[in-house]
Amino acid sequence: MKISSQHPLLLKKARKNTLFGILLLLFAFCCLSGCTAADAKGSTTGKISGTDFLLNTVITIYLYDSADEDILKGCFQLIKKYEDIYSRTLSTSELYALNHRILQSSNGKYRLSEELSDLLSYGLYYSKLSKGAFDITIEPISSLWDFTSDPPALPSKAAIEGQLPNVSYEYIHLDGREISFAKEGVRIDLGAIAKGYIADRVKDYLTGRGVHSAIINLGGNILCVGTKPDGAPFQVGIQKPFAPQNEAMAVLEISDYSVVSSGTYEKYLKKDGKLYHHLLNTKTGYPYDNDILSVTIISPKSVDGDGLSTTCFALGVEKGLELISRLPDTYAVYITKDYKLHYSPGMEGNVCPPGTQK
Repeated sequence: MKISSQHPLLLKKARKNTLFGILLLLFAFCCLSGCTAADAKGSTTGKISGTDFLLNTVITIYLYDSADEDILKGCFQLIKKYEDIYSRTLSTSELYALNHRILQSSNGKYRLSEELSDLLSYGLYYSKLSKGAFDITIEPISSLWDFTSDPPALPSKAAIEGQLPNVSYEYIHLDGREISFAKEGVRIDLGAIAKGYIADRVKDYLTGRGVHSAIINLGGNILCVGTKPDGAPFQVGIQKPFAPQNEAMAVLEISDYSVVSSGTYEKYLKKDGKLYHHLLNTKTGYPYDNDILSVTIISPKSVDGDGLSTTCFALGVEKGLELISRLPDTYAVYITKDYKLHYSPGMEGNVCPPGTQK
């Protein structure tokens, strides 16, 4: 199989590999091009790296062509700044103030920061694109679900049914930096798209400071800045869902692209032998019940990967792949409950059997 070295991504099936990290492992790339079985024993280290707990997850950033600690520090300060805007649970955040109508209003309109209005516009775009399968007004429902409770507990059917009428992106009117709501009970949850947007802003910051080889890992939202210093692509492993040792099912070779996954194994609870995951159906208030374990989106911008991964999970394999086929420079990999991989157009031709090389 001949694959141009200029192709933005190559996908390789992996042997039974052990992943380290929360969702995706970034492998050290061992050759300039070619399909070879991945060696999962390698680890990813840059000239400098840093880790912190922000956005309710573990954040790690690797810089490959800079050893400037101030740049690294600036990345985490920027992430904290956005957390203070977009968090739905932090009582001091701007979104919290909007949801609780604490922000000052004029004639029912609330004036937003540029950062919040910009992300809301992305959220509304994907809400409309998916016809509500992805919906940023899911907060009245998502706030009912506690996937960390011990013992596990489900929200009551009455509570869910009582909040469903408040869920619809059509109740939001965003005009520039002004927002208004058609119903008082409408509240916003940006958790399905904020990490991607923030990753893009961190990339902008890094390139503005002269960094052109880096990895931004926001709890599994991976954004590769450029390539490794020698021009080789980074490698990103797609986790095998529910694997006890975080096995990789596939390895992506990525240059200046984002990799974002949404899966049933990321956050869930079990009650009376049934698994309830965090990807909620906006029409029922309960987790989507389909044959999908995970969706991975490869795209130039991480915010698009975030919005599309949730959207494509909700749409299902057939409709999701059809959507991705219409989007330029965007790719998808589904893993279904039978642990089969399903690729969007443009990817399957770049798959090499395990152990082969060219």
